[in-house]
Amino acid sequence: MQFEQKLEKYAELLLHIGLKVKQGQDLMIVADLAAAPFTKVVAQKAYEAGLRDVIVDYQDDNITKAKVKLAKEDDLDYFTPFRGRVYEELAAADTAFLELKTPNPSLFEGIDSARVARYTKAMGAARQGYQAHKTNGRVNWLIASVPTVEWAESVFPDSQGQSAIDKLWDAIFFTTRSDKENTVELWEQHVTAMKKNADHLNARNYRKLHYKGPGTDLTIELHPDSFWTCAEFMKEDGSTYIPNLPTEEVFTIPVKTGVNGTVSSTKPLNYAGTLLENFSLTFEKGKVVDFTAEKGYETLKNLLETDEGAQFLGEVALVPHQSPISQSGIVFNNTLFDENASCHLALGQAIGMCVKDARNKSKEELMEIGFNYSLTHVDFMVGSGELSITGETPDGTTEAIFEKGNWAF
Repeated sequence: MQFEQKLEKYAELLLHIGLKVKQGQDLMIVADLAAAPFTKVVAQKAYEAGLRDVIVDYQDDNITKAKVKLAKEDDLDYFTPFRGRVYEELAAADTAFLELKTPNPSLFEGIDSARVARYTKAMGAARQGYQAHKTNGRVNWLIASVPTVEWAESVFPDSQGQSAIDKLWDAIFFTTRSDKENTVELWEQHVTAMKKNADHLNARNYRKLHYKGPGTDLTIELHPDSFWTCAEFMKEDGSTYIPNLPTEEVFTIPVKTGVNGTVSSTKPLNYAGTLLENFSLTFEKGKVVDFTAEKGYETLKNLLETDEGAQFLGEVALVPHQSPISQSGIVFNNTLFDENASCHLALGQAIGMCVKDARNKSKEELMEIGFNYSLTHVDFMVGSGELSITGETPDGTTEAIFEKGNWAF
């Protein structure tokens, strides 16, 4: 299969398996300028599928970097309000959102991490309304990635320029199954398998999880009103979509104050243009009370200081070590991929669609069951071939969920 064919299949995958767009619907593409060639392919396929309008919000990492580096201190706390309102209004009008990420792991290298944190926090605050539509299942959205030279060379340091980009495209096509003729059939089978794992976890009704691995000894409480789900999300109107491609995870939310112990990262985390490596977090009654990091300590500190909720967990996700992304042996330096090679947790905002009848609960009612609120939601990887996870059922029975990094049932 030629590169152009794979690229078109990737675009069709994002639209029809990920977003599951409908004829007459509008599409908002949020993309860096580096993704412009692929954005045009997606727009072409969107109009072929009968969408009404394709709106593109092009962004430029270099301009963002210029603001973070050069703007006055107080101006880092300002994010043009209309930009947040536009997203919120489009989401309320049932627009589909495609975010094309072009990661640059060294974007903010050499810039004070406190400045990066202020900018990131301001952007999160301005987009709270839009984020609420996303987390509560009111809009179909999808995050996908497009290679850049900086990203590709960080993944394949022995290659440079176009050679590295070509290797990264091949890896993206492989992990999203876009290099197969029967891409749609393979994704349908994959989603069915993940749903079975989620159904098993929900049937066992675990009230507590215990993680054990190198540098990790952590317990996490789960509330009876939360449940496990997987790649396929459901909107209020009953339609479904898959918000991350690739995806291998089955996930739920923890009780905010029910996390205790220490957990260690197993893969680098690319956050706010900085790589965080070999870090650990210690929790007491849900809150991070201590942390370490071999690289990116100040960035991690600033992440935890985003707001009160950033110091608590908002997601618990299980991914088998034998997932295709893990077995590829590639560290992508990109959370979208690396989180689907490894069990992971997320600091910050909890996910409303993991709570029974969440749309009809008030903020106070959600907080009563341990739902965490934050301006941020940052996944970090904790899984490996040495991780074991046990679950405790309501009657106190303990049974294996993961052994040596993979499903135990």
